[in-house]
Amino acid sequence: MRAGPSQEDIRRHNLGALLRHVHLGGPISRAELTSKMGLNRSTIMALTSDLTAAGLVREELPRETGRAGRPSLVVRPESARVYVFAFDVGPDRLAVARVGLGGVILDRRETVRDRGRFELDELTGTLAGFARQMRRKTRDDTVCVGAAAAVSGGVRKADGVVSFGPNLKAEEVPFGEELGRRLGLGLPVSVGNDANLGALAEHSRGVGVAVRDLIYLHGDVGIGGGIIASGHLLGGHDGYGGEVGHMVVNPGGRACGCGSNGCLEAEVGERALLESAGRVSAGHQGRDAVRAVVDAADRGDIVAQEALSRVGDWLGLGVANLINIFNPEMVIFGGMLREIYLGSAAQVRTQLTLHAMAPQRERVRLRTSALGDAATLVGAAELAFAHVLSDPLEVLARLNA
Repeated sequence: MRAGPSQEDIRRHNLGALLRHVHLGGPISRAELTSKMGLNRSTIMALTSDLTAAGLVREELPRETGRAGRPSLVVRPESARVYVFAFDVGPDRLAVARVGLGGVILDRRETVRDRGRFELDELTGTLAGFARQMRRKTRDDTVCVGAAAAVSGGVRKADGVVSFGPNLKAEEVPFGEELGRRLGLGLPVSVGNDANLGALAEHSRGVGVAVRDLIYLHGDVGIGGGIIASGHLLGGHDGYGGEVGHMVVNPGGRACGCGSNGCLEAEVGERALLESAGRVSAGHQGRDAVRAVVDAADRGDIVAQEALSRVGDWLGLGVANLINIFNPEMVIFGGMLREIYLGSAAQVRTQLTLHAMAPQRERVRLRTSALGDAATLVGAAELAFAHVLSDPLEVLARLNA
């Protein structure tokens, strides 16, 4: 007979659940926590007291209540004191942010990277250097509780190795291990695929809050996807779930960096759009080049309009396949796909009408990312906070020791 959870297990769970409410929902009163968590007032008071003593939250009187009687104290995250480092490694940019508990971006650095090469020492050195600059500006009482990176590539769940990344020019790279060594914080660096973390971000803080089944499609040079099913990120057996960019939509079509032909990434990605628009030349690449095509189409450029229409047809076919398979409540377009979708929404919807099954198609909502270019960085921050949210006091006790 299996023993039930111990009192310590229950306390640990409740501490993490309460901190998660404050982290994701912002300031909240004790009374609201009592209602949301289904616990009595004395238990909520004990939990908030523990988290306050640890320096994770603070309690304050509400500014205005409008009600008679003794007001319920408001619990706020200690955003300025407790933080993580979030890193975003894309095909042509690097970004680092110091993110406070509660999801507040306290500081941020960004730079371009050469998409034609991948030098691990140089790249991790740049990222660690940005983090050290930001850390030097913090108060003495601040504490870093985690670090995580979003990368444009497949990440092996077992060890966080970037096992393949055609658009990064990386293969079997121990990225998290090396970045952790360069940071020198004594903390492991978690690593996740950028589209998966973008899905996590939109589900936690973006347009997909409270949506239990969604698909986030992220575009940079290529196309990636993150799938939230029944409220949980679908990672797959080895962590490679969501590689929807390599779903074949046009057999015998354009060559893809993965070695196949006619993948969604090959037919919808940056290069496909720019070639169709006749804009492939030195210096014309990246999100600015994609936005230029969309802007030209808006101004009546026939070639740009035809390029967007062609790409929109393939994007719509890919989305139709995903809707048929996963039956999501929402599909979110992020990265450069935000601009591409806005410029080709009619073609996308036409393909859904032709190829998606009516019961799934009629209820799905198509949306653009609420977090914009910050989605993958926000997702990395949420991954970094995962440890402290699961066992707040243990994490802080270990760091203080």
